Amino acid sequence: MSTETDAIDIRIQNETVSLPIEVLDRYNVYGPRYTSYPTAPEWSDEFGVDDLRRAFAAANAEDHRPVSLYFHIPFCEKLCWFCGCNVIINKDKEVAHPYLDRLKTEIDRFADSVDPSRPTVQFHWGGGTPTYLSPEQMRDLYGHTASRFLILPDAEIGLEVDPRVTTAEHMAAAAELGFNRVSMGVQDFDPQVQEAVNRNQTFEQTAATVAQAREHGVPSVNIDLMYGLPYQTIASFRETVERVIELSPERIALFNYAHVPSLRHAQNAFRRMPMPVGLEKFEIFRAAIERFTDAGYVFIGLDHFAKPEDEMARAQVDRTLRRNFQGYTTKAGSDLYAMGVSSISQIGGAFAQNFRDTESYFARIDAGDLATMRGMWLTDDDVLRSAVIERFLCHCVIHTKEFEEEFGIDFAETFADAIADLRAHEADGMVRISDDRIEVTPLGRLFIRNLAMPFDAYLRRRSPDAKPIFSKTL
Repeated sequence: MSTETDAIDIRIQNETVSLPIEVLDRYNVYGPRYTSYPTAPEWSDEFGVDDLRRAFAAANAEDHRPVSLYFHIPFCEKLCWFCGCNVIINKDKEVAHPYLDRLKTEIDRFADSVDPSRPTVQFHWGGGTPTYLSPEQMRDLYGHTASRFLILPDAEIGLEVDPRVTTAEHMAAAAELGFNRVSMGVQDFDPQVQEAVNRNQTFEQTAATVAQAREHGVPSVNIDLMYGLPYQTIASFRETVERVIELSPERIALFNYAHVPSLRHAQNAFRRMPMPVGLEKFEIFRAAIERFTDAGYVFIGLDHFAKPEDEMARAQVDRTLRRNFQGYTTKAGSDLYAMGVSSISQIGGAFAQNFRDTESYFARIDAGDLATMRGMWLTDDDVLRSAVIERFLCHCVIHTKEFEEEFGIDFAETFADAIADLRAHEADGMVRISDDRIEVTPLGRLFIRNLAMPFDAYLRRRSPDAKPIFSKTL
């Protein structure tokens, strides 16, 4: 990733810092995104349905702990070559009927295991493409869920949409049902990039979907972008950024493309295409950060931006922002009950994932059981480290005294190895370490994954020669 340039200047929230290229080289390593800790490679196939039932009971024993729901709708009409999600490609919409039948059965089984007085504060449909379903199917699925769970009037209710297949009728149904957040993929508006990644989506299609959301009173729109794709350049991506600013979404997610063709075989389509890597890829990221923050967005960290008045930005300031499998969330302290193929729950001190293939998922549901494939019980040390990593990623500061009081530990003693590692990051200008806090600098927000990694006990035990299981941080 080296270049003849010795350093590059980066402007973040009106502060300009100089980043030596050799530092950038050292930070371009393989590492987790920490949507969970411990990360999924540590989970075990020995964790099964009985464990999940124990987790249900443990969660109900908590004092009226709120509920977060996630449904995975895996269907898409067309495969985007970059995609890392669990999807089923089929233009025949009839395939949704048997899936929805099993999903509603699973909803009933989950609901039977949840104290009915526990409030649902968050409800998200992801995919795949949830608007692959017809408006009538959306109404039926939502109505079935609302009959089994206590969804609060002010709950955050989110829907992922694809502007290529989402109609005005879809958006009207979503607003009618109470969806108050919609998230849509764009990745890049450049036609050459779109052709390369097999996702042709015009600006006009996207703008129309945003307008429909506004027309029906949906208060929050998120747009997903991705940097590191074939044929992207700094200049071309700047054009995409300008078009997104024109649409004025409340939130923007700017994801780092993870190139793992050994795991995602569709990515082999990029083999003979020019792709930005190293410094060029980072410069695309840097230019986007500068332009979005100039336009008034707050850089939350990792890959998210939000308008200052948005709930996410406010939650970061008052340190109530949290992180789960959907990314950043403002609904702290809830158990995540996830349903559908490949979905991941976080309940009562455990992670549990459903089977990834519909054949196994259907078989388990049809047998009168739950569809648990694997999972993990968290130890006390896991819970502690999970809290440290999550708050670091969400708040960009660790108040050590808080952890000492909450967990009954000596922070400096418990995390002596991590603090020693962070001293090197401090020398690079990424963090500031004092007796009572570890604070991420504006520059460090770009490398927050690297800064969280010293607290990961499982990562520390991995052999340096082991095959990489995560994407690169840059």
